[in-house]
Order: sequence, then C-alpha cells, then structure tokens
Amino acid sequence: MLVLERRIARDDLVRLLRLFGDMVKYVVDVERGVVALGGELHADAEQVLLEQGSHQADLWGANYYPGRGREGCIEFTSLINIRPARGNRGMEVEDPAVKERIRALTFTLIGEGGPL
Repeated sequence: MLVLERRIARDDLVRLLRLFGDMVKYVVDVERGVVALGGELHADAEQVLLEQGSHQADLWGANYYPGRGREGCIEFTSLINIRPARGNRGMEVEDPAVKERIRALTFTLIGEGGPL
C-alpha cells in the first residue's frame, strides 16, 4: 500500500499492477489531496488514510486502469462510496464535483490512463 502526496513512480505503479492484474484500487481524500493505493480492498486504503488523519466523509474509492486513456482509466466504483446520508446511494460516485476532484487528483498523482 502506498500513500501518495506526489506522483507515483512508474516502477511502483507497475509493481502494484503485477500484484492485482490490470487495475489498481485506490482511495482519494478529496480534502487533503492524497491518495492511498494498492490494497486488496478499497477498505484497506480507506483505513490507512483514516489512521493518517483523514475524515470518512472525504474518502472516495475508485479503480485505475492504465492504457485506457483519460476518459476510460478511472472507474468511480467502490463499496465505500455507498453513503445514503450524503446522497450517494450506490457504489458509483454520483456528485459531479467529487468526480472531478477524484479525476484531477488521479491525473496528478497516478496517471492519465496512458500505457505503462
């Protein structure tokens, strides 16, 4: 598991992909601007960020697929995203502003969907 405050090294991303296949699960703290990635479950990354001072309401899960381009590299789906009290009733992030923040942090800290 890696917690990113700056862009991940290509070799580190390749190593994580070897462990988990064609994608990597990650959790974004949309307020602190950090990402935890590489856990077997989104809940693993969520727990790491909570232990580092993140607030539950700021954490959203997604999946990153390199080689799919900017429009296809992010899947905004995770069990941790089910939050009826915040208006998110399903596993996919529904709020366009939250999606845009996840997208921006993904492109900055992980990648823009280019091939590795």
